[in-house]
Amino acid sequence: MESGPTELEILARQLERSPDYRVLRRVAALPTRPVPDGVPTRQGLFVDVETTGLDPATDEIIELAMLPFTYGMDGAIYEVHPAFSRLRQPDRPIPPEVTRLTGIDDAMVAGQRLEPDEVSAFIASAALILAHNAAFDRLFLEAFCDAFAAKPWGCSLAQVPWSEEGFEGGKLGHLLMQAGRFFDGHRAVHDCEAAVELLSLPLPRSGRPALLPLLEAARIRGQRVWAVQAPFEARTRLKSRGYRWNDGENGRPRAWHIDVEDPAVAAERQFLISEIYGRDTDILTSPVTAYNRFSARI
Repeated sequence: MESGPTELEILARQLERSPDYRVLRRVAALPTRPVPDGVPTRQGLFVDVETTGLDPATDEIIELAMLPFTYGMDGAIYEVHPAFSRLRQPDRPIPPEVTRLTGIDDAMVAGQRLEPDEVSAFIASAALILAHNAAFDRLFLEAFCDAFAAKPWGCSLAQVPWSEEGFEGGKLGHLLMQAGRFFDGHRAVHDCEAAVELLSLPLPRSGRPALLPLLEAARIRGQRVWAVQAPFEARTRLKSRGYRWNDGENGRPRAWHIDVEDPAVAAERQFLISEIYGRDTDILTSPVTAYNRFSARI
């Protein structure tokens, strides 16, 4: 027999009926839900890392959390499974500014190990790996464990149309507050729990679960189009169109580039030929899918 709302919940609902108040509820464990007949399900895995800095070539992971969950192709989250959470001692002391941000200090990680084989076994059943800013987490995790490179990835920051749904900003905590939720701390496992709850909620304008547009975006195939040796004076035009600069230090071209869906590649080629180069020329492209998106391998 289900119990009714608590006294505090009754008060919260009364406040919500007034336009003068907004109520924030603490992120809590999502209940298991029955899967409707005919809805195929998959295993998702939300990941988050804390690191000694921002450069995966020189900085190290000091904490990894991974939260498995069962989701439907309808975008609903039906069950959240026990999390994997480990600390790791880096080769060098943790910078003070990282300790201030994460609460993790050298004493906490002393003697703590994180084994790639253990991580690889844990992610084996995942059909999709998610992160909030996958362009950061994926670089660190692929450098640490090769198994992450073989998995498709999605990003709850970049692949959910938050602004179209009326949200402002992209930080996890700020998105949660706008959705009526809050959570404590900045530890990796707390971020995973908060992100999965956020993805389970209906978007305010479309009414769809936030996970659904992410799944749709992850399935899109596209190309990275490179404007190699574009004239210097074209940089403003390229930037205004959405091109980003690559400095070439990652082994890819030192050039402006943009990611477009497959049907738009021909138009992007024509734009470069007619408006940037002013002549017919070969345009370099690289395939982009969930298997390499947000990685350094494009």
